Amino acid sequence: MLERGRNVEHIADYPTTGMQPWEFPHRGRIPHEVAEANPVISRCYAFKEDAMHFFVKDTEHPYIQDKPFDWIRGYQVGGKSIMWARQVQRWSDYDFEGPARDGFAVDWPIRYKDLEKWYTRVEQFIGVSGNRDGLDTLPDGDFLKAFDMTCVEQHFRDAVKKNYKDRHVIYARCAHITEEREIFKQQGRTLCQSRNICQRGCPFGGYFNANSTVIPWAQRTGNLTLQPHSVVDSIIFDEKENRATGVRVINAETKETTEYFAKIIFLNAATLNTNLVLMNSKSDRFPNGLGNDSGLLGKYVAFHNYRGRIWATHEGHKEFKTEGGRPTSAYIPRFRNVYKQETDFLRGYAAGFYTGRSLNTNSEGFGQQLTDNLLGSKDYGPWHVSSHMMGETIPKETNFVALDAAQKDAWGIPLLRINIVHDDNDEKMLKDFFGQMTEMYEKAGFKDIQTKDSEQAPGLDIHEMGGVRMGRDPKTSLLNEWNQLHACPNVYVTDGACMTSVSTQNPSLTFMALTARAANHAVEELKKKG
Repeated sequence: MLERGRNVEHIADYPTTGMQPWEFPHRGRIPHEVAEANPVISRCYAFKEDAMHFFVKDTEHPYIQDKPFDWIRGYQVGGKSIMWARQVQRWSDYDFEGPARDGFAVDWPIRYKDLEKWYTRVEQFIGVSGNRDGLDTLPDGDFLKAFDMTCVEQHFRDAVKKNYKDRHVIYARCAHITEEREIFKQQGRTLCQSRNICQRGCPFGGYFNANSTVIPWAQRTGNLTLQPHSVVDSIIFDEKENRATGVRVINAETKETTEYFAKIIFLNAATLNTNLVLMNSKSDRFPNGLGNDSGLLGKYVAFHNYRGRIWATHEGHKEFKTEGGRPTSAYIPRFRNVYKQETDFLRGYAAGFYTGRSLNTNSEGFGQQLTDNLLGSKDYGPWHVSSHMMGETIPKETNFVALDAAQKDAWGIPLLRINIVHDDNDEKMLKDFFGQMTEMYEKAGFKDIQTKDSEQAPGLDIHEMGGVRMGRDPKTSLLNEWNQLHACPNVYVTDGACMTSVSTQNPSLTFMALTARAANHAVEELKKKG
């Protein structure tokens, strides 16, 4: 396993995981000079004083924005699995059939039935909390018990159920352990403590990250060699053997070049870097990048539209308040254009749903009086509710990444140029989100409803996908149904780069299911060849 960043060992390398708020020099905030020097990464919700050491700083790994794009990265063993938001939803056939039905992109070479058992295996291994909601748009899985919904979430759920037949409010499925199982004991993990500081790394292993689970599990076999500080320059293609034979690596610290060889290569460098490595893997056979006979490498990149925000107040349920925390929120699965085309835009959106009640703190007085006022505050404000949009964008040839012809990074690798923008479909979807969510909020009796377009650039959703898409036809795709390059089948791509379309669900569970399926296929192919 080659990792371009430093090693991070579970627990040992989580330096802030046990710190109290007052132990941080800036009480968790990013200093002004750090934010000013890092305008891209500073926009990320998790880039705070307690986790900033897990994020790539803007100046350390530059890229070229032909159009504004916030590229959020974590270069270390475990990558962004340390800091992710941990929501995990399965895709349904409505998602896999989308391109064929709606006429965009190309048809997926697989359907839900091809991934169903692999979703289950992943859920059983990582631990997923959720309810069996019985929705055809969001298939149920092998779930641990869900966290409770707040009274206001239940109120909104009931209001939506009363007024709509095709809309649902559920508790979001999340990769957190809420029940003991033997597999978790074997992994050395225990229950989620609802500390809600997951981005620091969890010493309990209460949420899934690669550091606590899959990497040490693989190391137990004695068959894994983990090589950090290894920047992959390119994949080596042997034209006589007509296959990839290894990878060319540059040591991140010494800049020395080393070549590693293998029968099978899995390229999972995260979407945009996977595109970069393939484009930089040039040979006489593949002058435009490994496997790029179609000329589509780096094209049809898509993402999730997170620009929509809506919030309001709720005047009821004043006899209740919130204490403690939960790792996620309620969730509204996609309901637009599911069973038929009903709007002037393609596809649809999901949404989060958050509730809370703030304590109005009395900070008057000095000394003991101040202490008594702070500790004795019992005055709560009204409930507040909010949602954010998770819209599906349409893959387009004009949304692409490419290598710069002249500029290179510190290891001599060409810088990545990013040309990705929102389009008219996104704007229409955003308008519809505001209209439909406002209507749903009104039917629930919420007051002071406000909406906002965050106007954020693509990338801040941290869900970029595509560029090395799957498909049936080598002329219109780069990967087959097993995630193998059509033109170089001993190279598998199973991260976000492989995605043909992006749906509305958080994509990590699908990445993991695709990877488990492809790994099993690779093992079976090796067995056939002896």
